[in-house]
Amino acid sequence: RAKDKGQLAVSEEDGRFLRLMIASTGRKRALEIGGASGYSAIWMAQGLRATGGKLVSIEYDPVRARELADNIKRAGMTDVVTVVAGDAFQEIPKLPGTFDFVFLDAWKRDYKKFLDLVYPRLAPGGLFLAHNVVNKRDEMPDFLTAIERNPDLFTTIVAPSGEGVSVSWKKRR
Repeated sequence: RAKDKGQLAVSEEDGRFLRLMIASTGRKRALEIGGASGYSAIWMAQGLRATGGKLVSIEYDPVRARELADNIKRAGMTDVVTVVAGDAFQEIPKLPGTFDFVFLDAWKRDYKKFLDLVYPRLAPGGLFLAHNVVNKRDEMPDFLTAIERNPDLFTTIVAPSGEGVSVSWKKRR
């Protein structure tokens, strides 16, 4: 995290929270939108290693995507994490199946568009988490309204580091 010049990595507290949410709830098929340099992916991979799960981490910027892949390799997590370089709006439709855990930490003004894209692929009982919902809430009012008003989601906002993480659970129907 110390090498993250762009200040895009989650805090250690938020990373620990991601690991805990995955491991304690037995998540197996995770998606990260906005992988940056891989710090959050490494935390999630630790939780997924405990559950036998896998993570697909998508990063738009090609330089950061290479750094993400290198950091995943250095951390010994290539068996858990698949790195996809490219535009998540283009890459997500190519991915097979559903997800039981989604972590969104991309361009804040696109959060609602990402929710709309991924929500149909979020399995019943799945978790959808989004980062920076406290410190950058003014950049995503449509997203916050959507997760708070969707009758099929239970949502709360926590702030392990002060930046804020929304946690939405998709009801089983």
